[in-house]
Amino acid sequence: MSENSQFFTNRSGMRLHYLRWGNPSGVPVLLLHGLRSYAQTWAPLADALGERYCCLALDQRGRGQSDWAEASSYRTDAYVSDLEDWVAHLGLERFVLVGHSLGGTNALEYARLNPGRLHALVIEDIGPGSSIRGEGAERIRREMSQTPLVFPDWDSAAQFWRQSRPGLSDDGLASRLTYSMKQTPEGIVWRHDQKGIAEARLSITPTDLWPAVRALDCPTLFIRGTRSDFLPSATLEAMREANAQVQTAEIADASHYVHDDQSEVFNQVVADYLRGQLLQLQQ
Repeated sequence: MSENSQFFTNRSGMRLHYLRWGNPSGVPVLLLHGLRSYAQTWAPLADALGERYCCLALDQRGRGQSDWAEASSYRTDAYVSDLEDWVAHLGLERFVLVGHSLGGTNALEYARLNPGRLHALVIEDIGPGSSIRGEGAERIRREMSQTPLVFPDWDSAAQFWRQSRPGLSDDGLASRLTYSMKQTPEGIVWRHDQKGIAEARLSITPTDLWPAVRALDCPTLFIRGTRSDFLPSATLEAMREANAQVQTAEIADASHYVHDDQSEVFNQVVADYLRGQLLQLQQ
């Protein structure tokens, strides 16, 4: 499916980039990537959803083709403000929102602060406590403090990803090399603000997501990879008990990066869920 690249300016004058796929008059689906990811990571999901939907993926501040910012602004309230500005720019009243990890936090907080705006919400592998404690939170803090800012060549960059994400598919690896890294005279560097993002992740207190989960007023699906070190199964159960809007799904042989590790299964789960929710809206 062909993509359309566009920009808008947020309330603080930052230029933010997004991609559009699908039918412009289709059901709008807004897509928010994870901590060090990029809009293009959602292309396979957009292809799977097809022409019934208009999929739009944001390069969140400091990532992809969007402007970088002060490290202190890489925090939830600023990301949510950017999302609100993007929604206003697009002129949307109701839409579907999908978020992975950091994008899931931002999606949940948007839903809490903007009730009544979402047809449905899909959250990939994050929940209350994920960013605060546990093996996954420790892993991400370790990665933030140890990730190199430059690699001597593409082979070294690929080896970094293979060691960091052992379950990453060949397509997932190719995508990350293409869209999260670039060649410079100094070597292979990140397209995102790795230094600023790391500084923020290691210093800013993660958002407590329980208030957002309890406040959910739209059908919400939380997806977990069965090998995830970030979202325990017990948290899925606790969220279901906390709010009747919550449904959950677990995808086998997937880590925290479900849409990379098991792309086809993830895309099918999301497509089936959205189809069911939109059918209910039409009845």
